[in-house]
Amino acid sequence: MSEEQVGTLVVVCREGMGHGDPELQKRLFGAWLKLVQQDGRLPGAIAFYTEGVLLARQGSAFVDDLRALEEKGVRLILCKTCTDHFGITDDLAVGIVGGMGDILAAQWQARKVIAL
Repeated sequence: MSEEQVGTLVVVCREGMGHGDPELQKRLFGAWLKLVQQDGRLPGAIAFYTEGVLLARQGSAFVDDLRALEEKGVRLILCKTCTDHFGITDDLAVGIVGGMGDILAAQWQARKVIAL
């Protein structure tokens, strides 16, 4: 990964991408996951909080793509307060569960933050 990529953090706070129809949000997020892998410019980390953590649970349509990013060195940080709130902490398929302090540290370390 290039220095620019390592310094990029993507934040995901919805169960999809953008605002509006939930099915459209999921379609957009799925397309983003595919395109970011094809493009080859990967972020250093992706932080998931609020409903965003639901994307990393077992059975999610996005697990395979998220796992592929993780295997390529992208850190997937999941908010523990959020995973506890939704009762999925023990049902996660990818990522590491961290506190808000971990997400805050990733935000401060990033040279660029992209919100989906």
